[in-house]
Amino acid sequence: MNIAQKNKNVKIMLSGGGTGGSVTPLLAMVDLLKREQGSKSIKRLLEPEFLWIGTKDGPERQLVESSGIRFMSIPAGKLRRYLSLQNVLDFFQIYLGFWQSFFIILKEKPNLIISAGSFVSAPLAWAAWVLRVPVLIHQLDARPGLANKLMAPFAKTISVTFKKSLADYGKKAVLTGNPIRKEFIENKISKREAVQKIGMRTDKPILLVMGGGTGAGAINDLILENIDKLTRVCQILHITGKNKSSKKMAEAMEKNPGYKFFEFLDAFGLIKVFASADIIISRAGMGTLTELSYVAKPTILIPMPDSHQEENAEIFFKEEAAIVLNQKGLNGDILLKNIKKILKDENLRNKLKNNIKKVIKTECENKIIDVINMAIK
Repeated sequence: MNIAQKNKNVKIMLSGGGTGGSVTPLLAMVDLLKREQGSKSIKRLLEPEFLWIGTKDGPERQLVESSGIRFMSIPAGKLRRYLSLQNVLDFFQIYLGFWQSFFIILKEKPNLIISAGSFVSAPLAWAAWVLRVPVLIHQLDARPGLANKLMAPFAKTISVTFKKSLADYGKKAVLTGNPIRKEFIENKISKREAVQKIGMRTDKPILLVMGGGTGAGAINDLILENIDKLTRVCQILHITGKNKSSKKMAEAMEKNPGYKFFEFLDAFGLIKVFASADIIISRAGMGTLTELSYVAKPTILIPMPDSHQEENAEIFFKEEAAIVLNQKGLNGDILLKNIKKILKDENLRNKLKNNIKKVIKTECENKIIDVINMAIK
């Protein structure tokens, strides 16, 4: 008999953190399971209970607790692909994380553990394997990260966003796409209403700038250094990232009514700024890219240099779904030129909006439910 059928209060342990990228798709899965609770399609997951394992100081705690999910932290270390004394120090963090995970699993008795990557999840997945608790990994990015590679041998199933990832994981891999949080599906707002609620003008284009859950210093600096040039062309809504705001930003907002910054926005805040935007500038983490695919706005991607984000952005570039700029050598003139290009060319705007919808499959509820049902057996 299925373990979930023995116990109606199925407990699902989720893990991810350090950045917001591995968090939002898991929160979308939680939303999906809650929506489907008690339905025929998810009969094995009656009354699901959730617990999140994350890092002590990462941005995930705020996101998770605001969703009403119980949160616990464990020590998290990172293994680097190069020689570093920090690897030795982090080994002890990983060792502690493993044993803390072991005893948390013994105490909480989860029926399934789901991770979307991040190093905080690795010792949890290893401990789960020892204790024979099934693990489901969700591969977000086009390139498999080291954390997922370390967890994959111990996972029962690996769901993937892109078709190309099937070859990375073999028989364990299932193509699902990436789910979107329920707030984006259930809460619609017109552009005019969103602009008015935010307090911006309705007769001037709005540029939304975002650097991911932890922010992007290089993008923040680029915007601030060119704030006067940019605000002649458009208004700017700037999500700086947690603890990434500065006195200069406050001064710029006070001086220029066409510029507003936020350190962090919850889902409802994001819905408003997405709806108000004419153009979006973003990093290329998969959580954000999934939301961008759903809202379908003309987008400029500036992937983090020398990272998996470059491969994510390359997929969008090849599908003509976004303009991709290399951070190395990027300056205000290049950025402004591309913003003007989008604003002046209606055909380009329509092409970008239509194509970005197709890159990531976000309507994947049934597939996700099937994968979770299979993993929890």
